[in-house]
Amino acid sequence: MSGIPHRLRWAVEQLDVQPKDRVLEIGGGRGVAAALVCELLTDGRLVGLDRSESAVKGATARNAGYVADGRARFVLGTLEGADLASEGPFDKVFAVNVNLFWTRDPAHELDLIRGALAPEGTLRLFYEPPPAGQLGSLGARVAATLAANGYAAETTTDPTETVLCVAARKAA
Repeated sequence: MSGIPHRLRWAVEQLDVQPKDRVLEIGGGRGVAAALVCELLTDGRLVGLDRSESAVKGATARNAGYVADGRARFVLGTLEGADLASEGPFDKVFAVNVNLFWTRDPAHELDLIRGALAPEGTLRLFYEPPPAGQLGSLGARVAATLAANGYAAETTTDPTETVLCVAARKAA
């Protein structure tokens, strides 16, 4: 696992991936975190969604073995235009450094995710802001956005206090 950024290793640890989980990664880039997730799956499946064609090609190449055995599939597209309901339900949905959840109103995207989550499914958003001192304010902002859109959220940070996780479930 050397050479893999700490934020990605910690994020996958926080997901607590189980062998049969169905996982959605939003904005997964070239598939580094996807590879870590797929190592933990046996009968489960990961869907990686990214708006960059080169990222999807890179993720598919990096994870060719997992794609071949049906544990991974990488899709070109935006979250707002994705048909998540046909891919789900997902036990776990996650994104690392995907800013749409705090830079604009993500109501539509959060509604899509909520519709694709399994009843006990979780959404986890991870951020590593350049000045780590912003973790608290960013966490509060993202948690408030999630709460306003029908989620119960809580924030945690990694032991180095440089990576934020906002974990959420559908509100009761």
